[in-house]
Amino acid sequence: MSDGPAARRGPGEPWGGVRPFSIKTKLGALVIIAVLITTGLSMIAVRTQTELRFITVFSMIATLLITQFVAHSLTAPLDEMNAVARSISHGDYTRRVRENRRDELGDLAGTINLMADELEAQDQQRKELVANVSHELRTPIAGLRAVLENVVDGIAEADPETMRTALKQTERLGRLVETLLDLSRLDNGVVPLRMRRFEVWPYLSGVLKEANMVASARGGMASGSGSHTRTDVHLHLDVSPPELTAHADPERIHQVVANLIDNAIKHSPPHGRVTVKARRGMQPESLVLEVLDEGPGIPKADWHRVFERFNRGAVRRPHGPGSDGGTGLGLAIARWAVDLHGGRIGVAESERGCRILVTLPGQPSVPS
Repeated sequence: MSDGPAARRGPGEPWGGVRPFSIKTKLGALVIIAVLITTGLSMIAVRTQTELRFITVFSMIATLLITQFVAHSLTAPLDEMNAVARSISHGDYTRRVRENRRDELGDLAGTINLMADELEAQDQQRKELVANVSHELRTPIAGLRAVLENVVDGIAEADPETMRTALKQTERLGRLVETLLDLSRLDNGVVPLRMRRFEVWPYLSGVLKEANMVASARGGMASGSGSHTRTDVHLHLDVSPPELTAHADPERIHQVVANLIDNAIKHSPPHGRVTVKARRGMQPESLVLEVLDEGPGIPKADWHRVFERFNRGAVRRPHGPGSDGGTGLGLAIARWAVDLHGGRIGVAESERGCRILVTLPGQPSVPS
């Protein structure tokens, strides 16, 4: 859609930088042709001694036919534009105006198509935002429910440690709700990043702990595609050096790691292993993250589609007991958060399973 004519030129910009056949030119040509027809028939009448009234009638008929042809060529595109505009006003953004003219109406058709493209993109972004927020809200709610159910069932006591875990999930839920209040910034493509320096080992340890807790909680939770639990998958953390630090937005990076772990767990074999690696990058305070699983992996031909929204891959059935394959949003959310940092995320070569590689730029270099 972005490769169409409307995307290659701006609104009101003539084809190729010039407008060889404008409406003014066509109307001027119509007047000249009518004059030439009348003059020609008058000369014929003088030479053939034909009565002037017959020449007048013939001139009027010829002029009307030419005028009708020109008028139809001008009004037909307007009727089509009116129909497309009416469809857009009713929420149908799929219709487009044919851009086969090189005049002002062709420019107007390109502008209407460009407007339809933008409205369609905004509508899709709005739907995806609702889906993303719904997907993200499930994680802290599941964690908080797990803690409270354990306390109610007598499995765990309401000691300070348990309450701190519940409070942490409640705080994260509050931060996600605050994201809803930033809809105007999201619509404008401006999402604030709260960058700070943090220690990677304790931070990732907390993320893995929450992932284990959420996996246990999902054992009895019903989702849109059924209930699932993957408590059989073992999570392993590998940070080198142990004192590694990074400069990023911890909340956004939490989204990245949590969704990558969740995706890896869903596609792991029974009693599989998911490894999260963290290494220092090339720039100061930069970070290189890897999430590896032991699942079936992703065919190389599908690597470019992995991070598309609602893409659930080509695996015919989920792997492991109770896995439901997910909604196809987790990796798209991870790419969104990485892009906000100006980093890179992609599938990397791996001898076994799937390996997702994330590179975060860290602090921008200050020119000396």
